[in-house]
Amino acid sequence: MKKILVRSGMRPIDSFSAEEILTKDRTGYNNGNLAYQYSIFRTLWKEDVELFSDGYFANPNLADEINETYDAYIIPLADAFREDFRWMLRAYTQLIKRLTIPVYVIGVGLRAPYEPKLGEDFIFDEDVKAFVSAVLEKSGQIGLRGEITSEYLTKLGFKEGVDHRVIGCPSLYTFGRELKIRSLDLHKNSPIAINASPVALETSIEFLNKVTAQYGNYNFIPQLYDELFLTYAGGPGVVSDISNYPTSIASKYYQEGKVKYFTSMQAWLDEMKRTSFSIGSRLHGNVTATIVGTPNISFVQDARMRELAAYHQLPHVTAEALTSFNNLEELLEKVDIHSAEKVQAANFDNYLDFLDYNKIDHIYKADKNRKDAPMDSFLKDVEFSKGIVPITACSKEEIFQRLAQVTEIVKEKAVIKVDLEINKREQQIRTLKQNVSNEQRKLQVAEQKIISTEAKNVERDNQLELSAQKLAKTTTELQQKKKEADYYKRTTERKAARMALKVADVFAKKN
Repeated sequence: MKKILVRSGMRPIDSFSAEEILTKDRTGYNNGNLAYQYSIFRTLWKEDVELFSDGYFANPNLADEINETYDAYIIPLADAFREDFRWMLRAYTQLIKRLTIPVYVIGVGLRAPYEPKLGEDFIFDEDVKAFVSAVLEKSGQIGLRGEITSEYLTKLGFKEGVDHRVIGCPSLYTFGRELKIRSLDLHKNSPIAINASPVALETSIEFLNKVTAQYGNYNFIPQLYDELFLTYAGGPGVVSDISNYPTSIASKYYQEGKVKYFTSMQAWLDEMKRTSFSIGSRLHGNVTATIVGTPNISFVQDARMRELAAYHQLPHVTAEALTSFNNLEELLEKVDIHSAEKVQAANFDNYLDFLDYNKIDHIYKADKNRKDAPMDSFLKDVEFSKGIVPITACSKEEIFQRLAQVTEIVKEKAVIKVDLEINKREQQIRTLKQNVSNEQRKLQVAEQKIISTEAKNVERDNQLELSAQKLAKTTTELQQKKKEADYYKRTTERKAARMALKVADVFAKKN
């Protein structure tokens, strides 16, 4: 049996209560993570392959254990290329460098404004370079969420089509190659799902309030861990700069008791099947509706949503444009709720090609139109919570019970938070020590080069001095020999002259 480790807080077949998730966050702070992780598990879990969750532990010291236990490491990510995720990227980079098994990144994106300034540098550029380089040493190619992220990595020096390719978000491929969105036939009592983020624009919340005023059978579906705490215990409030965002139980949605928080992806999917329409600024809130065929519209306000909405042709409108619509009906006239169906097959085939390129086995090898999956049989035997309703909708007895539970939860949570912070600081200290060690090694190498160069210079100077001495000696000898030669030359000339005079005298006497 092959074992694969997946970056996630829990497996789709795991069922945790609200109390358990409040004590130890298993969603990565945002339920949207459950969506694409669910898809990864369903696509890769086979009869001879089992997948496990890493619990979001990016600890380099676990490298040996991971190498011994698992055959591969799958890292699905959201908008991980961002400033507040730098420390996690660094931890994963160190971990990946120590791994000997394949490592695959299936979906990652850039967090940036709607109009990203890719010509400028981001503070996390070097961290992204190091992370991507480490992954590419363990796999063939990285899968990206959209074209904006592709342009960003290309700017950093990585080659499109070689080092990376756009695959969109795996969550859209949860149930295979086909999407079939139901026709929309809204009436006054139609069940509506609305979603929003604390960083949403005020125009988004204002429009949602228009929708809920017209369609009273709604549920607000929050996604953040802090919102689970608010829903379960009534506080503390959620932080938001948006004046009309539901930050406390005094807000309209909580006061009306029309809030549902899901602690499992399966329960969330089941709710979307029962829902007639989904709308809001939470991309995965609407993706969850999309993959079960529920009509939906997303409000797009940043680069991460923009590139995904564009690639998958998700029904959407910019948040700024909402002011031009008086009601939902006017918006529906401008948006094609079936648009995602048109590109699903081609996108899905590209996704499978990406998996095959990286030699990642999957359930669609023999039949890319397959509908069932081995993981489905496991899910049938699991009982999931149907969703956490707000404390404002609870009886007195349940309110007292929740408040008693939350006291213990806060204590345990504090301990976990301290342990996590210690681990984070220790990781930062190890990184600093490693950096210092690397610099020291570089300095030692430089010093050795200097010493070696100085020794060579001394040796060269000695050789030059010796050569100069030999040259001086040779010059002196040559000068001495020249003197001797001149002496012998003059002597010879004098002897020759005397001899010539003698011969001349002899001939003179004979005459």
